[in-house]
Amino acid sequence: MGSWYPCSMPGPATNDNCATLLGKHRIAFYSRMGEGHRTVHLFFSPGRVNLFGGHLDYNGGPVMPTAIDRGTFLAIRLREDGLVRLQSRLDSQGLEFELGHEPKAKSGRWVDYPVGVIRELLKHFDAGDGTPDVRGLDVLYGGNLPVGAGLSSSASICVGTAFALNEVWGLGLSRQDQVQCALDAEREFVGVKCGIMDPFAIGLAKPGHLLWLDCRNESFEHLPIDFKKLSIMVANSGVQRELAASEFNKRVQQCSQVFEELKQWVPGVQCLRDVTPLEFEKNRTRLEPVLERRASHVVAEVVRTFAARQALLDGDYRRLGQFMTETHRSLRDRFEVSSPELDLLVEAALEVEGCYGSRLTGAGFGGCTVIMAHPDAVPDVANHVRGRYSEEKGWMPDVEVFHGDEGPRSIQL
Repeated sequence: MGSWYPCSMPGPATNDNCATLLGKHRIAFYSRMGEGHRTVHLFFSPGRVNLFGGHLDYNGGPVMPTAIDRGTFLAIRLREDGLVRLQSRLDSQGLEFELGHEPKAKSGRWVDYPVGVIRELLKHFDAGDGTPDVRGLDVLYGGNLPVGAGLSSSASICVGTAFALNEVWGLGLSRQDQVQCALDAEREFVGVKCGIMDPFAIGLAKPGHLLWLDCRNESFEHLPIDFKKLSIMVANSGVQRELAASEFNKRVQQCSQVFEELKQWVPGVQCLRDVTPLEFEKNRTRLEPVLERRASHVVAEVVRTFAARQALLDGDYRRLGQFMTETHRSLRDRFEVSSPELDLLVEAALEVEGCYGSRLTGAGFGGCTVIMAHPDAVPDVANHVRGRYSEEKGWMPDVEVFHGDEGPRSIQL
């Protein structure tokens, strides 16, 4: 079963609560790393939940994510030497290495994410974009975000690391440069062929807004959302996404294959997002069945995401929720990334009056679902989902309301 990361003190990351949580995290830092005369810098980096544009980011489509008020905590202390020590409150085994001698290959452990970011940041330093103050570090990670639950704990770590080390090393990188470093770390070092959505959603967050991100050209804008009329809830299935990385890369490869085939018959397209429903209908029988299913999801999801954008701007949350549920059914039937546990969470939420819609979030294969509901319906939705899931699966799921977040930041105690 999954757990909140590391579940010592769950709760939203308001600045006041963040200060309390990070105060405890600093105590844990001293316990792991020892006392010292240098300042311990504290940072928070949120996770994200994607509402629309399921598996569209690596196909050049539009997405509508938001950063959430749960995330990763970092405590960092500069050293006098070039040693880097990475530790996590979730894992007793850390990693040590000297700057200039970073690991050259991934280990398959959590440390791959910060190592990948450090490698990317040092490229900027080597290119002369930084300052001479790049030196060793003691770093402790923690937080209250579920790992492997589809809320992008990996991008939270990567963007948070890029932001924090940019601050303590004084590299002077823009927020978008930090996002790019985080993205390159996951793609190049960790080896997950992810799209741009997760680090952008975290690094460019704005409170009270969803991020509208066009993944074809990286243009973005912030769309307002009224949290007095709409609550975003997340239900954790407790099922770790063991297949997520391999199956995710497989879906990326399948979509790439679909595009290579379709562009022979649809001139002028630059990515799968550019294939219109009419063009797809003309050519779908030329594709083998699995590839036809993958493409049918992407083509319909592009149209659905634009329609969801308009529903959001119109304040029509009921219609917005209907689009969300349609997305889940397409991810389940056409893209085949759901699971019985995720389907049960969605079904249970939709049985409650006041629930507008629900879908799996993240890559799928376990993890979490997102639920959109009227604020007055939140207790009924949460209780019903917990009760039905517990009755059928024998485990009580976490069901919580998540608010938006302002993005990575330093917290002063």
